[in-house]
Amino acid sequence: MASLQSSCMVLSTNHKPPSATARRFHVSCSGGGGVDRRDLLLGLGGLYGAKAANLNARAEPIQPPDMKACGVPDVGGVSLDVNCCPPTLDAIKNYVLPPVGKLRVRPPAHKLPHEYLAKYEEAIRRMRALDETDPDDPRGFTQQANVHCAYCNNAYDQAGTDIPLSIHFSWLFFPWHRWYLYFYERILGSLIQDPTFALPFWNWDNPRGMHLPSIFDNENSPLYDTNRNPLHRPPAVVDLQFTNGKPEPTDDERLVRSNLATMYKEMMRVRKPEDFMGQSYVAGEEVPPPAKAGTVERGSHTSIHRWVGDPNNPYHEDLGNFYSAGRDPAFYSHHSNVDRMWTLWRGLKTKVPKAINDPDYLNAAFLFYDENKELVRVRAGDVLDNKKMGYEYKDVDVPWLYFRPPRRAARVKVKDISKNAQRPEKVFPLTLSRIARVLVSKTAPGAADEDLLVEHIHASPDEFVKFDVYVNSEEDDPKDVDQAEYAGTFAKLPHRGGRGHHSHDKGKGSIRFSLQELYEDINIDGDDEEVVVTIVPRANGRHVIIGGIKIVKA
Repeated sequence: MASLQSSCMVLSTNHKPPSATARRFHVSCSGGGGVDRRDLLLGLGGLYGAKAANLNARAEPIQPPDMKACGVPDVGGVSLDVNCCPPTLDAIKNYVLPPVGKLRVRPPAHKLPHEYLAKYEEAIRRMRALDETDPDDPRGFTQQANVHCAYCNNAYDQAGTDIPLSIHFSWLFFPWHRWYLYFYERILGSLIQDPTFALPFWNWDNPRGMHLPSIFDNENSPLYDTNRNPLHRPPAVVDLQFTNGKPEPTDDERLVRSNLATMYKEMMRVRKPEDFMGQSYVAGEEVPPPAKAGTVERGSHTSIHRWVGDPNNPYHEDLGNFYSAGRDPAFYSHHSNVDRMWTLWRGLKTKVPKAINDPDYLNAAFLFYDENKELVRVRAGDVLDNKKMGYEYKDVDVPWLYFRPPRRAARVKVKDISKNAQRPEKVFPLTLSRIARVLVSKTAPGAADEDLLVEHIHASPDEFVKFDVYVNSEEDDPKDVDQAEYAGTFAKLPHRGGRGHHSHDKGKGSIRFSLQELYEDINIDGDDEEVVVTIVPRANGRHVIIGGIKIVKA
């Protein structure tokens, strides 16, 4: 832990707030909530009255599946010898959020008081006991894990079709998981007769929480799971850029800096709501390819899944694959922090619209069992405000908020770094088995308000794949993400969206990286008409095909 504390000092010396406005914030790694919520977040009236994204409705919203038609789940097209179909009921109720009194407060898992931990462990113990006393009780530990498996691994079809249903890689990712955690939390509270119980969040975006919380590492606790990477038990520092098969990092301070830089890019360099939330997905459409996921889903979210899962298992079970992730209690605290990222992002004072007003998004619907074992229908549009759902997050420091990379002092001309770069027509389509350096035209000399599109990405459904993107790097093989030239990351777990002729491995998607702030940070030459884009494969690049890249007006 000494190295984590030393990295906090690095924050104060190398990553100072970029403006007088930013200096109003207090960012530190000391105890207590240093970031003033009034500064970081807009008031709820301003937040939810803010300008919404004008995304045109194109079809009909995704509707709940026919649970009685639940089928066999698969990974990468390979059927699993697993039955993860939840029990079914004929009666389905439209769920109405109950009146909110005192808010439940989700605490950071690494700072959980002993009394709270005892309560949490007892709730999980009783949930596990239901597996023995009544395996069909939808509140049981296994049945709760099955919910994620069924929705995420092709066990359900879209209502009235043979097109598989997915809640990953689109704008459904955040609302579906928020509802999932909401009912999971209420079930736990009901089992211990404590309506104030709130699910702890794994604070992996803060240096003090950048390790698997020790509450999950007690082999005598119901929170323990044997199917985890043995190299990543506490106090190993989380790697939000984790790639299997690479040497384990040995410099904790450098790793913390990388993690904070990762979070800054995912949270702050977002120009459109769909870049953060994920792109649209409506009824009748094929399962979205991974490239349509938002920044957090395809970045830190995926890295944590892979970092915790056991590499000795075929699909890195438990947390390393969607079908088995819910078997690890740490999954729910991991996703509690993912949910917290949505709350924080919606409150950031940026010009990016945070709301999506498309009825195909708002009226998307799902089915869950509540704490009373009743099957209920819920809407995506009812989870936009976590406080209306009766919970909030304990205030903690948010150090990534000011981890903008230091500005490159020397101005670099493209002609001086383009020796090994080729023009797009000579590069694409590209199988990413090697580093590619591409000379890409800007929309106009000196243009600042631009985005980089990496287009027509085809990633094998059978493999974990990952690549990083840099702009005007002087290195042919850049490695760090806390440098100004780093634009972002694409990563996905082994997962085939759909099956047969509906498989998304036949489809392709594109990802967008905002360049305006990056141009400032790399001190771009205003006369340059082109930039050098470097694409670096980090995992299984030979299983990725990229159709092209281009720069467009934002």
